[in-house]
Amino acid sequence: MSTIQPVIITADQDGLLGFYTKLFGAEEIFRIPAEGPAFYLGLRIGDTDLGLVAKTNVGPGAAPRILLSIAVDDVDEMLGRVTALGGSVCGGPNDMPWGQRVAHIQDPDGNPVNLTQPIPTQ
Repeated sequence: MSTIQPVIITADQDGLLGFYTKLFGAEEIFRIPAEGPAFYLGLRIGDTDLGLVAKTNVGPGAAPRILLSIAVDDVDEMLGRVTALGGSVCGGPNDMPWGQRVAHIQDPDGNPVNLTQPIPTQ
């Protein structure tokens, strides 16, 4: 898994899946949910991960269309430093059913960033 992962938000997940698969040889490595229409598709292109998130109300050029998902050691500790460094906290932290603790922040320019941390399995 990449430490920093770009994630594209799209209303045409199937179209982008076909594009990245056919042009770059992307392989699907992760899907949420596992069955039925996917909210999230994790792709691998070479040694890099790319996420595709399905969102029906996204038009071409509408912001935001891409976000960074950054793996950190401690989401809660990292959140405590965001505001002092000029960013803002938008949501979280929350334990997600796919095994990650996730918080949503924005960098000082307003770009969306997800902070992610694996939840230890029992």
